[in-house]
Amino acid sequence: MLKKFLWSGLGLVLALLVAAMLVLIKSSQFQAMAAAGAQMQMPPQKVNVAEVQQSQWRNRLPAVGTVVAMQGAQLRVEAEGRVKTIAFTAGAEVVSGAPLLYLADEVEQAQLKEAQAAAALAQLTEKRARELITSHNISQGELDQARATVQQTQAQVAYIQALIDKKILRAPFAGRLGIRQVSLGQFLDKGSNVVSLQSLDPIYVEFSLPQRYLALLADGLAVTADIDAFGGQQLTGKVSALNPDLDPATRNLRVQATFANPEGQLRPGMYVTVSLAEAQSRTVLLIPITAVQPGAYGDSVFVVEKAGDQLSLRQQPVELGEQRGDFVVVQKGLEAGQQVVSTGVFKLFPGMAVEVDNSLTPHFQLDPKPDNT
Repeated sequence: MLKKFLWSGLGLVLALLVAAMLVLIKSSQFQAMAAAGAQMQMPPQKVNVAEVQQSQWRNRLPAVGTVVAMQGAQLRVEAEGRVKTIAFTAGAEVVSGAPLLYLADEVEQAQLKEAQAAAALAQLTEKRARELITSHNISQGELDQARATVQQTQAQVAYIQALIDKKILRAPFAGRLGIRQVSLGQFLDKGSNVVSLQSLDPIYVEFSLPQRYLALLADGLAVTADIDAFGGQQLTGKVSALNPDLDPATRNLRVQATFANPEGQLRPGMYVTVSLAEAQSRTVLLIPITAVQPGAYGDSVFVVEKAGDQLSLRQQPVELGEQRGDFVVVQKGLEAGQQVVSTGVFKLFPGMAVEVDNSLTPHFQLDPKPDNT
């Protein structure tokens, strides 16, 4: 029994010695691998960078506006009568003075011929009177009567011609016609609606702003209008007029902006969202919005700095302001001229070695116009 016990103890000691040797060997291997890893360096990551820009920025005042035609009217007839000819097509463009509707004027034309004949006779009578006055065959009073008759007959001709002219409805200005509201042969009373006529280019957008913005407004300021009916398409116009008085109920100032509207997107009566640039500007710092990394404790950016012979990243918290286009205002955290990573910030970490490569940098714009809008 003693012999067996001694052999068991010896085997245990040998097993412990072997295990200790294995631990020492593995520990030395791990230490060697750690030393080799410490000497290895990851290749720098290629990044796009953008410089923090200093720019003059005008705040934008949002409002809801209403589109108003520069000239618009519901055309009505000035005389009564039967519709003889309709000379327009609904929805067509017309020039100023174009005839649109003719009412029957047979009676007036007959009266005009009668009046013209009377005027011609009066002129002949007045001519003979002038010839006879030289020979004293008539008195001066008879000559004066002949002249008065000429004026009366001429006035009658002009009056009947005016009645005939009122039987023709003409476009008072150039514009686009609406839907026809009369039919051929229909009898119209004086003042009956015929068609709407609206001048669409240029066109007005009117909106109101609170009185606290009065000092920031001036003629010529840029105004942007978003048209939701055309997928948010934007048009740019200028302030053309400011009301001299404020609405006593709301204390708001009425503003009028003029927009070029060659394609007719803006229609009278539409509502649009407008954005008005203030007259006074301020200095701001701008970075691309894609450079911002949102986080649970706030926004941050990666600043590219030189560390020895290479470039590395420093994560910098920032406080942001208004966004416009592809850029956002940095209120705190950065200075003009600093370099920040502009794209792909989600895959970066502080202290990472980087290399600047702007070959594929996107083109950032304050007023982008994508091809798919």
